[in-house]
Amino acid sequence: MTLNLIAAVAENLAIGFHNKLIYWLPDDLKRFKALTTGHTIIMGRKTFESLPKGALPNRRNVVLTRRADAAGLFPGCDVYASLEEALSSCGVDEDVFVIGGESLYRAALPLAQRLYLTEVEDTPKEADAFFPAYRDRFRLVKEELHSKDERHQYDFKFSDYEAIS
Repeated sequence: MTLNLIAAVAENLAIGFHNKLIYWLPDDLKRFKALTTGHTIIMGRKTFESLPKGALPNRRNVVLTRRADAAGLFPGCDVYASLEEALSSCGVDEDVFVIGGESLYRAALPLAQRLYLTEVEDTPKEADAFFPAYRDRFRLVKEELHSKDERHQYDFKFSDYEAIS
């Protein structure tokens, strides 16, 4: 199994505010869909609750929650109480993507082999969720720069990282 983390991060590593993404970048959303479709995505309960239409199509959706009454609360999802339980349910050749939130990223970072980040050239005025520091554990292997345009309010880059052995 390959464990990947995928996120859009600000220069100060901000990823969210009031359980919503800070940035809406159409090309980032396309990349997210292209990378995760056909694979397993793992998310925390709050991340699931932030999805406008519930479980994402064409992916195995896994939600982590400690709620005892979780059965039926997450339609279209497999539910586990811990990251370890969720990962043990994944196949050896499977690509698995952690999609948030903050505490799940922190738990998964030491186990991850790859990071797929959209690094936004901005520092938001307000944020309450942050991606963990990663630069000392991962090396940049690919970068694609994007300038702001009529559909994207900020300059950003798609950055792919691999864990340092």
